[in-house]
Amino acid sequence: MFSAIVLAAGLGKKVWPYGEFRQKCTLPVANTPIVRRIVENLVQVGCEQVIVVVGHYAQQVRGAVADIPEVEFVTQQTLDGTATATLAAVKRLKNEYYLVVSGDIVTSPDNLRNLINKSTKQKAEAAVLVQPLGQEDASNWLCAGISDECVTGIEGHPRGGSHRLCGVYAFREKGTTPYLLRNPGIVTRVPVGGMPPPESDIAQSIQLMVDDGKSVLAVETTEFFVDVDKPWHVLEANQRLVDYLVKQIDADSCAKGAQISDAAEINGRVVLGKNSVIGPRVVINGTLIAGSNNNITNGAILHGSIFVGEQCRISDYCDIGNSVIGNRCIVGHGAEMAGVMFDKVYLYHYCEMSGVFGCATDIGAATVCGTLRFDDKDTPMQIEGRYEIPTYGANATYMGDYCRTGVNAIIMPGRRIGAYSVVGPGVILYDDVPSKTMVMAKQELITKPWGPERYGW
Repeated sequence: MFSAIVLAAGLGKKVWPYGEFRQKCTLPVANTPIVRRIVENLVQVGCEQVIVVVGHYAQQVRGAVADIPEVEFVTQQTLDGTATATLAAVKRLKNEYYLVVSGDIVTSPDNLRNLINKSTKQKAEAAVLVQPLGQEDASNWLCAGISDECVTGIEGHPRGGSHRLCGVYAFREKGTTPYLLRNPGIVTRVPVGGMPPPESDIAQSIQLMVDDGKSVLAVETTEFFVDVDKPWHVLEANQRLVDYLVKQIDADSCAKGAQISDAAEINGRVVLGKNSVIGPRVVINGTLIAGSNNNITNGAILHGSIFVGEQCRISDYCDIGNSVIGNRCIVGHGAEMAGVMFDKVYLYHYCEMSGVFGCATDIGAATVCGTLRFDDKDTPMQIEGRYEIPTYGANATYMGDYCRTGVNAIIMPGRRIGAYSVVGPGVILYDDVPSKTMVMAKQELITKPWGPERYGW
């Protein structure tokens, strides 16, 4: 039997504007906190004990998973790395074999199950989940060299590579604890000039095992995998998860009290929760998964893969494509939306929104998010002083929790707006907005006399 340690203590600074007032691992993906989805997946694949390591904004994590019977908590007193966090939980393990899982990943249970199956079949003391880099820049990740399904070494943020570490490990307690204890508190395998921070990362413990001739199994992902490290990963994780969920649907489903009007046009699959209604003139081209007590009516147009929470109103000829919509949201007359809305986001009318919009955000009429630059390029984003060009969602808007926009606000491609902030009416936003900030346009007026005499009277 396996236990699992979920690491949910970190600061999550790189995911701004979403990690400043939230624990990153509690961000919603398909309307469920990331850490809760991870714990549920671990229980699903057979873990009988899940130890969640908390630290930064600990109560937010407890609130997300404390009702799950298999869960217990350990506090990481000093936030100095994943190896230290794992050691804080090891003494509580009930089983010799265990998983260590970063609390900010979004994946399918199949990847976790595959790691368990392969590591137990080969009786490996250690196994790591790895993902081919594809279009990703190796310098953004901790990477691993792979040969004959084994790790040949790790390197921190290298200039090139084929696979990245996923932050998911399968360990045998007796074999790996000494290497966690021996961790030097810094990743030593980096390119010349790589400048690693003083953190006790598990990857360095893996390198110590390799240096001692230990066999560390490398298991490649077979399903989607997203490490929610930067703001665009919130968008990517939501959309990849919904695409995965849509593939599981092979028939329509309507719960008790759900209704679909004969005057609606359905070209795809529909899954409706209790008392949800699809009214007249609604057009659905794709797959809709909706929770309970939703009202989708009066000419709403939905296309692609759409995931809707509970108690939402989607109506009046709005247009929604490939989106995750939270609970208690409103998408009203003529509003256009593509991306992610957290809970209680209001798009009342006449706006064009694309990106990720935080909880309880109110969008003013005629707010527009630009998505196409005149040079047709992707927008680089500055992450803790370093510019990166996202491989996904580079030109989307990323707006934090509890924000507002005024009428006719225009947000240029790839802009981020911090939590508790306002973009005022008529503002053309070219730069990111810090949290707790209002940006207003200053208008210069010209006043002069006018009247009938100007027209010859």
